[in-house]
Amino acid sequence: MKVRAPSANTRYFDVKKLIHGASLHTICEEARCPNIAECWGRGTATFQILGDTCTRACRYCYVHSGTPEAVDALEPLRLAQTAAQMGLEHVVVTSVDRDDLADRGAGHYAATIRALKHKLPRATVEVLTPDFLGVEEAALETVLAARPDVFNHNIETVRRLHRRMRGAKGNYDGSLALLSRAKELARYPLLTKSGIIVGLGERNDEVVETMRDLRAAGVDVVTIGQYLQPSGKHVTIDRWVHPDEFDWLREQGEALGFGSVFAGPLVRSSYRADEQRAAATS
Repeated sequence: MKVRAPSANTRYFDVKKLIHGASLHTICEEARCPNIAECWGRGTATFQILGDTCTRACRYCYVHSGTPEAVDALEPLRLAQTAAQMGLEHVVVTSVDRDDLADRGAGHYAATIRALKHKLPRATVEVLTPDFLGVEEAALETVLAARPDVFNHNIETVRRLHRRMRGAKGNYDGSLALLSRAKELARYPLLTKSGIIVGLGERNDEVVETMRDLRAAGVDVVTIGQYLQPSGKHVTIDRWVHPDEFDWLREQGEALGFGSVFAGPLVRSSYRADEQRAAATS
């Protein structure tokens, strides 16, 4: 697999300057996304709120884990201002897990959505949330009250591998329930979305079964991408999935009725998110 290096002929360095100048984090950098040059070159980025330190340590994720710092109450305003300067029409916001907070960070999500909708009233907002520990519906209600246009939560892997990859706090059925309940609680047309990583030891039939579970939960959009080991400390790659297999998985997802299926080696949950949303709503 090959990706383009950052080019002076794109918007990459302008985006980098804006994000760093506003003291913001992006999952693009924190997770070592292979698409950063392409996405920043297009003038887009996926913002990461609630700091750069996660309270969990999933075996495939490069984001730093440990004890987070206090929540920055002004972050939503800086993020909205930066998104406006970037001229974004579709803004994607994710976060670290904040199991240390009483509301698991839901209030900060809501504040960020409201700030974006105030600053960019014509833009659509997509949130990629943690599971909020899967036990507090109030957290989900708080996020949905701010009316994001797309609610995304990644299932990440198949049922058999879920606990091994995500740790004791990860819950396959809890993630499904969160996605299903989001659709039920939203009092407006809400697009729901989830992502799957392949190359962790799953079989293709298990991926199809996971897509079937997601579709049963009312999920509209699914993404499937190749796992890339971010460091020697993370789980090793079990297999490289052939592009033909990605095509087959996409066809299986489309047959299940998803509005949009993005599948490919370098596909990530937020990769060309505006196009994913457009495909699902067309």
